[in-house]
Amino acid sequence: MRANYKMQRLFVPDDLAPDVEFDAGQQQSHYLLHVLRLGEGAEILVFNGRGGEWSAAIAAKTKRSVRLKVSALQRPQPPLPDLVYCFAPLKQGRLDYLVQKAVEMGAGVLQPVITQHTQVAKPSIDRLRANVVEAAEQCGILAVPQVHEAEKFDRLLIGWDTGRRLIFCDEDASTNNPLAALQAVKEKKLGLLVGPEGGFSDDERKMLRALPFVTAIPLGPRILRADTAAVAALAVMQATVGDW
Repeated sequence: MRANYKMQRLFVPDDLAPDVEFDAGQQQSHYLLHVLRLGEGAEILVFNGRGGEWSAAIAAKTKRSVRLKVSALQRPQPPLPDLVYCFAPLKQGRLDYLVQKAVEMGAGVLQPVITQHTQVAKPSIDRLRANVVEAAEQCGILAVPQVHEAEKFDRLLIGWDTGRRLIFCDEDASTNNPLAALQAVKEKKLGLLVGPEGGFSDDERKMLRALPFVTAIPLGPRILRADTAAVAALAVMQATVGDW
C-alpha cells in the first residue's frame, strides 16, 4: 500500500494502538502549532518504525505542546529492506544529502566506513539518524533504516557476512558499463560500498578484488562526486538486482 502524501507524517518513539494518547516532542509540537498551524481535531499520520502507520488527531494543545490521540491503522509495518549501504563519510552538507537519498532508495542499514582517503573520521551518528528519520517522514517510508557506528575499512571486510554479496564502485574498472557485472550476481542478500571523495587507495582496491564475495562495478565514463556516485550506484543496483 502506498503512502498518503496529502497528510503530514511524523515519526514518534511511542507505541501505537487505537485510542492511545501521547505528547508530541518539543520540536514536533512547534512544527504542528506554529508552522502548519493545526488546531484541535486536525488529523496527521504517525509511525514508529515498528508498528505500521496510524492516523492520529490533535486531542489537546497549549501554546507550546500538542497531545495526539491515535485512531486507526492505515498501513501495516513492512520488513526492513535487506540492503546494507556502506559509505565513506563526507563533509556535512553532502553527507546529509547522501544519507537522505540512501533512505529514499531502499537502504536498510547505513554503515559508515573509514577508508584511507576518508576526510571525516567520526561522523555524528545522531545527525545521521536525524536525517534518516526526516527522509522517512517525507517519503512515506515505514521501515526506518538502522544506522551503525563508523567502522574501519579492514574491520568491515573481516567481519562481513560472506553470504552477502558486496558490490563496490570501482573508479579504476576497465569498462564503463556496470550491467554485465550486476546481472551475474545471484545472491539476494546485497551490500553496496561507495568510497570517499579521493576514491579507494590501491591497497584497498586490491583487497576488495581478492575477496570472493565482492563484485566491482564501474559507474560510467565520467568521474562522479562521491555523493553522486552513491545515488547512481543505488539506482543501477535497485533496477538490476534490487526491488525496482
